[in-house]
Amino acid sequence: MQADRLDTIFSALADPTRRAILARLALGTTSVTELAEPFKMSGPAVSKHLKVLEHAGLVIRGREAQWRPCSLNAAPLKDVETWIEQYKRFWEGSFDRLEEYLEELQVEDQKNGSEQ
Repeated sequence: MQADRLDTIFSALADPTRRAILARLALGTTSVTELAEPFKMSGPAVSKHLKVLEHAGLVIRGREAQWRPCSLNAAPLKDVETWIEQYKRFWEGSFDRLEEYLEELQVEDQKNGSEQ
């Protein structure tokens, strides 16, 4: 997995409008016009967001006569998941160690309380 590929994907995901576009595309293929409807922006502005998403490999745009279908390509998100997984393991291990430590403290407190 290349770092610059992750940079491109994370950059595309950094914008809330682009995340909203991906959420809509997760429901199925739609046109640029339909994607623009819920946003207070022009079709060209939505097209700019789509270009960023397309560059990141997250959107596939087609052409069928006058219709310009857009669809989600979730495959690049697998790279993100793989990258995040290593940090998930780190945090899970940290929480496991914290849990063990807290259990040790409880045992000590119980011992000290029963000695008095």
